Amino acid sequence: MRIFILGTGRMGAWLTEELYLDHEVAVHDADPARMKYFIKVKRFSELEELDDFAPELFINCVTLGDTVSSFERVLPHLPKACILSDIASVKSGIEAFYASAGRPFVSTHPMFGPTFASIRDLRDESAVIIEESCEEGKRFFRDLYSRLGIRIFEKSFEGHDKTVAYSLATPFASTMVFAAVMQKQDAPGTNFKRHMAIAKGLFSEDDRLLSEIMFNPYTIRQLELINSQLSYLSHIIKDKDYEEMRKFLGKLRDNIAD
Repeated sequence: MRIFILGTGRMGAWLTEELYLDHEVAVHDADPARMKYFIKVKRFSELEELDDFAPELFINCVTLGDTVSSFERVLPHLPKACILSDIASVKSGIEAFYASAGRPFVSTHPMFGPTFASIRDLRDESAVIIEESCEEGKRFFRDLYSRLGIRIFEKSFEGHDKTVAYSLATPFASTMVFAAVMQKQDAPGTNFKRHMAIAKGLFSEDDRLLSEIMFNPYTIRQLELINSQLSYLSHIIKDKDYEEMRKFLGKLRDNIAD
């Protein structure tokens, strides 16, 4: 299959490396320096080069804020039958674009990133494929993710964004609060050091990516839940209510039980 990948940041580069052995892959990035290390891959300096390449699949790997505008820039250079694809972490706005484009599409989200996951071993990591996607596109990504041992979930556009608010925005918010009240520790304990490692990993990510996750329209509900539980915990602590703390801890253990 002829595949065009736009954006060769962390995830775009990962997809390029995974696909070029079995497919004819071309890439383009606004920063030409990002493309110089790719081998056996066509490196396009201009989008007009797509006219002759005629890709069968276009994977859009730019940042979420630029996803729709990038689709619009590339569309004039794509065959009508080319499948459009994105790996955006939040699908708000992208669903409407696909509806208006009238093209076959497949929307997915690898639920991992280079900071916390080992790109060389993705077994037991997760990815979402959007239910509304075309069957050919879904089959392509099912095959890719299955080959890498990635667990696959199918969700609607709305269901995906709700899941991201819970599974990404919630721990991100918790880590942000941890960092916000940070004080240097002369003798940090094991738990503190583990939380610190998570925080450093999170804040090594691009600001735009973190903002995109937090600006998910469903994130605010999760923050409200966090605030309500913090308020409840503060009440228990102020009253030094051992019985209520016992009940609270029991509930938490149940919540995280396998």
